[in-house]
Amino acid sequence: MKDRLLHVTQRMRAFQPAGIGPLRGYVMMGAIFVLAVLMSFGAANLAVRGIEHVVERDAREALAENGLHWADVQTDGLLLSLRGEAENEASRFRALSVVSTVVAAERVIDDVQVAPSMQIAAPRFLMEILRNGLDVSVIGLIPTDFDTASIVSRIERIDPEISVVNMLETANHPVPFGWEQAVSFGLEALSLIPASKISVSADQVEVTGLADSERQRDEMRERLMRDRPRGLIASINISAPRPVITPFTLRFVIEESGARFDACSADTSEARMAILRTGRAAGAQGVIDCTIGLGSPSPRWQVAATEAIQALSNLGTGSVTIADTDVSLLVANSVAPEELDRVAAELERVLPEVFSLDAARLPPEEGEETGREDSVTEFVASKAEDGVVLLRGQLTDERLRDAVHTVARTEFGLNAVRINARIDPDLPEGWPVRALLAVDTLAQLEYGQVRVRADRFDISGVSGDASASDKISRAVAERLGRGAVFNLNIRYDERFDPVAMQPSPARCEAWIKEVLEDQQITFDPGSASIVSDAGRVVDEIAEILRDCGRLEMEVAGHTDSQGRLETNMRLSQQRAEAVIAALSSRGILVSDFVAKGYGPEFPVADNSTASGREANRRIEFRLTGRSADEAATERSGDVVAVEEDEAELPDEADLEIVVNTGAGETPRPPERPER
Repeated sequence: MKDRLLHVTQRMRAFQPAGIGPLRGYVMMGAIFVLAVLMSFGAANLAVRGIEHVVERDAREALAENGLHWADVQTDGLLLSLRGEAENEASRFRALSVVSTVVAAERVIDDVQVAPSMQIAAPRFLMEILRNGLDVSVIGLIPTDFDTASIVSRIERIDPEISVVNMLETANHPVPFGWEQAVSFGLEALSLIPASKISVSADQVEVTGLADSERQRDEMRERLMRDRPRGLIASINISAPRPVITPFTLRFVIEESGARFDACSADTSEARMAILRTGRAAGAQGVIDCTIGLGSPSPRWQVAATEAIQALSNLGTGSVTIADTDVSLLVANSVAPEELDRVAAELERVLPEVFSLDAARLPPEEGEETGREDSVTEFVASKAEDGVVLLRGQLTDERLRDAVHTVARTEFGLNAVRINARIDPDLPEGWPVRALLAVDTLAQLEYGQVRVRADRFDISGVSGDASASDKISRAVAERLGRGAVFNLNIRYDERFDPVAMQPSPARCEAWIKEVLEDQQITFDPGSASIVSDAGRVVDEIAEILRDCGRLEMEVAGHTDSQGRLETNMRLSQQRAEAVIAALSSRGILVSDFVAKGYGPEFPVADNSTASGREANRRIEFRLTGRSADEAATERSGDVVAVEEDEAELPDEADLEIVVNTGAGETPRPPERPER
């Protein structure tokens, strides 16, 4: 190249015109050099462009072959930029790896954007509330939009003295469906159970608690199951601690009518099973209750109880009462003395050392009736079904008479007590204690009679407490002492049991039916307007439904067969709707009620008579859906029975102290509706 330029220069000098100086030659040489540089630069640029084009082509082909159509490349000299939006990090890394097979990895510029990931799933919101009396702790994760302060304030409204420790955390996610109703139900459970743990999630509430007594436990369970929102899973586990039994009492009776337990206490599940087996072997039948409690005077209580029952069974008649360590065996006068002595001696031999036995025959019954009440020394306290209490018989002095009268008025009401007692200072020893005990015992019955005589204490009546016999036996044995002779004939009546008579779908339907059997809901002729006299019936039904809570029900309207079918169908539908509207106006929840008009389709009487047509013109209430299923289960008696070998309860106890206050001007208990 240098030689060629020198040659060109020499030739240019040869053709140089005369008179042109050396300067012009230098200029031309410089121009030639510039031209040569430009030509070299252009050639190099074309070469680079070609190389870039080849690299882009090869990179795109490699990306396409690997299915990475989202990616694009662009060259800039020796550098290659990779661009586009990758689905995820793995896809971006794969694209970088592919283009690195075309050019060196250090020459690749990563301009790839990764698409935003899917929204993070909401966490499971869970709130746990722990309550111990007036101390409450709230722990868990709740939605940010659900006000934490509202939860704390609702808990504080349970009791003005309550103290709340708030350890709740929040997460910014939507409030899940069902969360609000689950929280409301959990707080209701918290207000009912002073010792409890409540776990709340959107679809489930778990309640664990401790009640003071079995009755309180049953009341809590009943209310929570009744108030549980539809669709919410509720796990309710409320336990009742063992009661403290004092005195620890067992009483077993064998009469002509059969054998029975008037009172039964056991210190362990094994003892309970053994006592019940022995009682059944001696003739006791049906469902037998034996309370497992604290306070046993001896770890060998089971031995004393079973041996005493077996001894009475061998004698065939009488009663055996164990109060703590005192065993009293009383038999009829018809039992031979030598037979009683033999059995008593054997029983005394097998009884544990701490127990003492007193065995006796009852005196012969009076052979004839004098027909004169004055000849019988007794005090009788009786209560009629209407609540009126009559006290009659003999008392030792005016002071005892006033004391008995005052106690009775405190228990039953100022205006409920009538007293007609005579004064007799020569009454048997201990008469004042027996007279006052008679009034106290009568207060535990709905109605009945307690008769006090010199040689015995007879109690008969009706109670709404299934364990009344057990409680009364224990109290009488404690107050009258060892060797007391008393008879009990107490019948349990479910109608007076506040737990057993809690509203349920089946009971609510039956109560409404009873109201309608007494008087139907009637309407103006040819109209859907309820007559004024029938407003009382609607009021009674509304009062029942108010206690029953949420029910699924069909309100059916029926007519007689007179008139056109279309008119009767329309009228029956309108009347059913009118009844639902009347209940709604009285504040009853009717969102799950359905009105249905059947016209004359389902008669219950003969339409050819006036009385039959009147019977056919009626309104009926019928459970539907889930409420009907619950009622069917209840009616079929599909209730889980308590097995005799049930697990032993925890060794916890709480002494429940009951304080009776004055009843005021009205008899107690107040009159209950006959449902």
